[in-house]
Amino acid sequence: MLGKDYEGQDCALARALEVIGERWTLLIVRDAFYGVHRFNDFHAHLDIPKAVLSERLTGLTEDGILERLPDPGHAGRNLYQLTQAGRDLWPALHALLMWGNRYRQGNALLFKHAACGTALDDNGTCPGCGITPAPEDIFTEPLRQTKRDDPVAMALRRPRRLLEPIQVGDEGTS
Repeated sequence: MLGKDYEGQDCALARALEVIGERWTLLIVRDAFYGVHRFNDFHAHLDIPKAVLSERLTGLTEDGILERLPDPGHAGRNLYQLTQAGRDLWPALHALLMWGNRYRQGNALLFKHAACGTALDDNGTCPGCGITPAPEDIFTEPLRQTKRDDPVAMALRRPRRLLEPIQVGDEGTS
């Protein structure tokens, strides 16, 4: 099995990959931006093995990307929220989404500046305002129906702000 560190590399990219470079990790971070906060919702939307999800959530928490908080609605369960370090990953995540859109498969969501409703360009900038909005100032709008019908996918079928929590009862989310 491959290790997850790049000990011989004296490079900031190597250090970043040690935190977010494992399989599933960026998809978990993406879903956290989409408003997923609960283990069961990450599991349902990603089809990730529970043991792997648990390991990745623990790692992201230990590395300061996510914060684990008690779920006030469910004793013994946790909520996961992006920390500032996690939110600071948005430009990199957006760039990867745009690269994938251009070279692999079209995005199912359009990202718009909440203040003016203008679609962001590939660099994450609002052409209407000339600014690069923070994640909480971006909303998503579905471009096409996805094949998925899990509760998170159902919630993403309507316009919503990034980081807006997907709540219990949103399209059947548990």
